[in-house]
Amino acid sequence: MATIPLTRRGAELLKSELQRLKTVERHAVIQAIAEARGQGDLSENAEYEAAKDKQGFIEGRIAEIEGKLAAAQVIDPASLDAGGRVVFGATVELEDETDGQHVTYQIVGDDEADLKQGLISISSPIARALIGKESGDVADVQAPGGVKSYEIVGVRYV
Repeated sequence: MATIPLTRRGAELLKSELQRLKTVERHAVIQAIAEARGQGDLSENAEYEAAKDKQGFIEGRIAEIEGKLAAAQVIDPASLDAGGRVVFGATVELEDETDGQHVTYQIVGDDEADLKQGLISISSPIARALIGKESGDVADVQAPGGVKSYEIVGVRYV
């Protein structure tokens, strides 16, 4: 199984979700199944079917998270010394070459990505274009609206 890169924050988020699923959600769905069984005929019991579906989803998500955590390579961006190059975990300040707008992104794992918080997935087109570049370099990104060029203004490891 291939390793899955995660920042320390991302690994903690997955661990807390796993804990919540195992201790809260799993018990709640077991209770819902028991209550639905008490209503009689299971063949026409919509509450029972919905609870069983939810149980399947929860158990699947638990297995998925456990698999990701087992294959995780946890990377602490603060301990990186990449010599100013853009690597996984780096926070990159960019300037759009067309309109001069500045944006800042941190390159994180797929499960951690949240564009509203400035967290972009390592597998996104912009992250792939940035990896290996340094301050002053220009990265050309194939976007749905065409090619966009960004100048790398700064690279931090926080």
